[in-house]
Amino acid sequence: MAPLRKTFYTGNFAHTLDDKNRLTIPSAWRAAHAETDTFLATPNPAGYISVLPPAEAEKLHEKIAAVPLADATAQAEIASFFALTQAFTFDKQGRVALSDGLLRHAGIKARGEAVLGGSLSKFNIYSPKEWGKVEQKSSAESQTDFMRRFGI
Repeated sequence: MAPLRKTFYTGNFAHTLDDKNRLTIPSAWRAAHAETDTFLATPNPAGYISVLPPAEAEKLHEKIAAVPLADATAQAEIASFFALTQAFTFDKQGRVALSDGLLRHAGIKARGEAVLGGSLSKFNIYSPKEWGKVEQKSSAESQTDFMRRFGI
């Protein structure tokens, strides 16, 4: 049996949304996925969009499915969170049409620019302003702390 191939979401890419609010996903990130693979775009509380590829979406699905229906508080939080979440597949050109709610959440304007940033096992979609904040926080000291924290 061949080893399971993993996709690495690395790098960052600036793209402009087209007139239908479609955003092109980098080909390197799409290469390991079938056209029918389902991704989840979720609102991140920090003001950007987190995109979970199929393997990560499956892990989340299992966690949510395990929450008891009798836990009314958790069920309300789940409903609120997934009301803004969008399941999607790529079109033949590798684009995804993002919902108005997700774009508003991330501060991305219609036909505006978005920055896609890799997070190894997933990727995020930022407004240029939010991406600028991420870059500001990424000093040599914080990179050293990151490497130490994860034993790199």
